[in-house]
Amino acid sequence: MPATAWADGAWTMASITEMIRSCDTSSRNAFQLRHPIGGDDGLASLALPGVDSTNTATTAKTRAVAILRCARGATKKPKANQFNMALSALRPAAAALSRASRRVAATPGVGWTRTQLSAFSSAVPHTPDQAAFKHLQRDQRYSSLNDEDVRHFEGVLDSARVVTDQDDIAPFNQDWMGKFRGSSQLVLKPRTTEEVSAILSYCNRRRLAVVPQGGNTGLVGGSVPVFDEIVLSTSLMNNIISMDELAGILQCQAGCVLQSVDNYLQERGFIMPLDLGAKGSCQIGGNVSTNAGGLRLLRYGSLHGSVLGLEAVLADGTVCNTMAGLRKDNTGYDLKQLFIGSEGTLGVVTGVTIQTPPAPKTVNVSFLGCDSYDSVLDIFRAAKGSLGEILSAFEFLDTQSMDVVRNNLDLRNPLEADHPFYVLIETHGSNEEHDQEKLFSFLETGLESGLILDGTVAQDSTQAAAIWDVRESLGEGLKKEGTVYKYDISLPLPELYSLVEAMRDRIEGHYISCVGYGHVGDGNLHLNITSTTHSDKLFDLIEPFIYEFTSRLNGSISAEHGVGLAKPAYLHYSKSDQAVGVMQSLKALLDPNGILNPYKTLPSQ
Repeated sequence: MPATAWADGAWTMASITEMIRSCDTSSRNAFQLRHPIGGDDGLASLALPGVDSTNTATTAKTRAVAILRCARGATKKPKANQFNMALSALRPAAAALSRASRRVAATPGVGWTRTQLSAFSSAVPHTPDQAAFKHLQRDQRYSSLNDEDVRHFEGVLDSARVVTDQDDIAPFNQDWMGKFRGSSQLVLKPRTTEEVSAILSYCNRRRLAVVPQGGNTGLVGGSVPVFDEIVLSTSLMNNIISMDELAGILQCQAGCVLQSVDNYLQERGFIMPLDLGAKGSCQIGGNVSTNAGGLRLLRYGSLHGSVLGLEAVLADGTVCNTMAGLRKDNTGYDLKQLFIGSEGTLGVVTGVTIQTPPAPKTVNVSFLGCDSYDSVLDIFRAAKGSLGEILSAFEFLDTQSMDVVRNNLDLRNPLEADHPFYVLIETHGSNEEHDQEKLFSFLETGLESGLILDGTVAQDSTQAAAIWDVRESLGEGLKKEGTVYKYDISLPLPELYSLVEAMRDRIEGHYISCVGYGHVGDGNLHLNITSTTHSDKLFDLIEPFIYEFTSRLNGSISAEHGVGLAKPAYLHYSKSDQAVGVMQSLKALLDPNGILNPYKTLPSQ
């Protein structure tokens, strides 16, 4: 719509008429059906309920909300383009509000003042390098690989699946972020559980340390060797075992790639209950072993609930099979829960039975702008109340995150104006009319209350994918700036963003970007910081402060990424000494020689 439609930030009837003229025929007809047109100019006499058409000072928000209500009331099925049309009317006013809000210092978390945050930041000592893994020494309990070992494994597997060439091994020795690098001399690629059992039985007798590896998409060094551990790759264990299409229960091997399984399920009317940015590479066994959370945990829950059974091989080669896949089974201990999230330290997951939900028949994606983190929380509260059972994802990102994807990846902001915070809402349902009615009613209320300053609703799958791309491409955009310090934290929602603000105060002058984004639906903050190259000074400012801060607010130092190699020394910030002691006892019971994924997850005793 031409800028001339504005008169001192307010709408006139002429500007409303101009907007309606500019919309598509179906939307224009919708208005005409509800409000018959009179006069030579066709639309000049349009009446808007609750709006004084003679008052040129009527605010943009009042008029836009009224226009949206007309469109919804005039059609049986509300259309995304009608909502977007009304939002277009709000953008200039929203931009002004956004500019004004960005001139004000960021609001600290609920219950904290900026003075308190700064004081707490200063109170944490800037100790020397806290990266305990840099000082690890190889455990002398473990044997070194020799030629006889290699010949033995060639007898268990064919020689093509016993990898000794260093160029071929190189990708298995390093994580995708380039932060962790081992020096394994051997990669084994079994196809069956029996082969995994034979490998581990031999390694346990020989005391050869083993690191299980799936898609190697982890972020805390849990899937790469630290020293010369043998890499046990599950990449060839990629078969679907069975699918019960009545119950929606899938059985598959651990090496199945998440995206491939999801494609298989969608052909049969189902989806995987988790969705990750790394879905094109990550494997089901790794997802289970790290208890991966992902984008839709809000709707479908965690893997502790979705996984019905597991097959895992213990350190001595014993196969623990609980793959029955019953929804209800109250016979003794629920052993599968031990392996979910244990990061391959208690056993190697080789098979999974998982409950898969029906694929949604209708999906809606909206992207909103707001002026503060408190507004993000208010929108979330309203979304839970208004969208209820169809709400599948509620993500947020700050304006610094938007700058990263826009400047480093040339991605477009889905909104015309910049805002301090953005919200991505997705719904999954089975009735398009019902779902859109709920969504548009929720959005109208948000507009009217002032919580939502601007927004857009995807009109097709291409637009929905473009919106999700902004959120899911943040990791790639940050990596382009150099070294990325990635943190995955759980905090009480009112305090979640206060950590980002405190961190920016603490590391001022030492970073390129410091961004906050994540899953509001489950209280998970992704705090990412970048610098051109690795900086010990910056690292020392970040750690252990970030864990001290999280512990003070009764949060978790790892929400979904796991502990891996990066965080065992900090586990006490989230778990009591007694809880850690029980974990160490379980490790000693199931893996007395400590060959499974050593140096990871638990602090050394």
